Amino acid sequence: MPEAPTIGELLAEARAELAVAGIDSAAADARILMMDSLGLTSTDLHLRSGQPPSRPVEPFRQRLLRRMAGEPVYRILGYRPFYAHEFTLSADTLEPRPDTETLVDLAIEALSGRFGRQTPFLFADIGTGTGAIAVSLLSEFPFAECIAVDIAQGALDTAMENARHAGVSSRIRPLVSNYLGSIAEPLDAIVSNPPYIPSDEIDGLDVGVRCHDPRRALDGGADGLDAYRALAAGAADVLRQGGDMLLEVGAGQGDDVRCLMQRAGLAFVSSRADLGGHERALLFRRAAG
Repeated sequence: MPEAPTIGELLAEARAELAVAGIDSAAADARILMMDSLGLTSTDLHLRSGQPPSRPVEPFRQRLLRRMAGEPVYRILGYRPFYAHEFTLSADTLEPRPDTETLVDLAIEALSGRFGRQTPFLFADIGTGTGAIAVSLLSEFPFAECIAVDIAQGALDTAMENARHAGVSSRIRPLVSNYLGSIAEPLDAIVSNPPYIPSDEIDGLDVGVRCHDPRRALDGGADGLDAYRALAAGAADVLRQGGDMLLEVGAGQGDDVRCLMQRAGLAFVSSRADLGGHERALLFRRAAG
């Protein structure tokens, strides 16, 4: 009877199979899938590399097949870390990505400057998806409240599940709405990572994005700016004077979004670049009366 493969042998085999399948992140993905599937830590991968795993390896092998077919690694796991929490994913939600942490960083800076950490305020997260932005900000501001808006009830259900896990569900209110249309109370801030990919570019995206993220969370219309037009059009109706609009934008969209917001009476304040050097998050402020 052949000896069972060791953890080190399984990891090397998985890494090679993913690389042959054209997965650029083969080494990282093999480690992530192995640790989650076999109940291992990163330390275990080193200290126990010469030992066979204590759990059956078939679930790990099945996950490798899914990854080789193009399914993103965190879709396979069913959750993704973002900021200080792990967020459950569902078919109705975009997978939160590190670029959006840039928007959270800028929001924390702006809102801290206005309110500190002890003052109550109300913000809306438009297109909340997993609730990653809303939950991250509520965790930073213990007296803040959020209206979490999404067009998909399934996304709101997922966001509320994530909010419960993070201990902030008492301060978040889910609302099925298309952008700002159903918000009936004044907001101190609006935060959004809206769809911003031009429609004709979606079919050219990586298979992990175009086949596994909901299209409505990606498709920004013919020029990628439809969501920003909707947010600009509704801002004056719900955003308090002196209130902030914080937006994630696609690479190269900053100037167009600045024009749209400035026409709506929102002054550009600052921006933040992502780790790739692209302008990713913009801050606007409605003039105080």
